[in-house]
Amino acid sequence: MRKNHYPLRGYISTNRSKHNLKAHLILVCKYRKKLLQGDLNDFIKSVIDEIATQSHFIIIAMESDIDHLHLMVQYIPRMSISSIISKIKQFTTYRVWRDKRFIPLLQKHFWKEKLFGLMDFLFALSVKLILKLSRRI
Repeated sequence: MRKNHYPLRGYISTNRSKHNLKAHLILVCKYRKKLLQGDLNDFIKSVIDEIATQSHFIIIAMESDIDHLHLMVQYIPRMSISSIISKIKQFTTYRVWRDKRFIPLLQKHFWKEKLFGLMDFLFALSVKLILKLSRRI
């Protein structure tokens, strides 16, 4: 993977385009399990930060509740939102299940190596709404 070379700005200019694409992503734990707390929460956030530094998107804000995770993401048109979500889900699930600290906790709740469920919500937001949300976070 390539290192992220698109710094956060209002508008990002590339050879053929100028854009300011942002999305608010909500990733929900499978079965709405209340797992995002303590070390597991911190580990998942650090993994998502690693993914963002190696990809073509920037995490503006990241907050979690007990059963879901909010991400405010700035991305380039070359990346689709679905590819961002799939990359985050794949790598976090893989890394969490490979860490021996979390296996007993996860095996209590899941039969298979899953972490985030099928319920992924995403919203493409206007700039005004993004500013309001970023003040709250």
